[in-house]
Amino acid sequence: MKKVATTKMSSRGQVVIPEEVRKRLGLGAGSQFVVLGEGDVVVLKAIRAPSLKDFDRLVSQAESAVEKAGMTPEDIEAAIREVRGRA
Repeated sequence: MKKVATTKMSSRGQVVIPEEVRKRLGLGAGSQFVVLGEGDVVVLKAIRAPSLKDFDRLVSQAESAVEKAGMTPEDIEAAIREVRGRA
């Protein structure tokens, strides 16, 4: 387990993530997070775009699912219009 660090919130609600943690997790200016709060626990989960390899794998899985379901391009367009509320 890594060394525990403390921080505090500023009057503007800003919290500094300790340098050691930022370096270990590869966080920099502009990093985005999902923030979850429950009771006295606050969790920050870094949001990262998938790598190109991961994105290609996701596209391949989606293409396989579409083929298995027997969907046509028209079916996909209709589903997108429906979800967007323009059916």
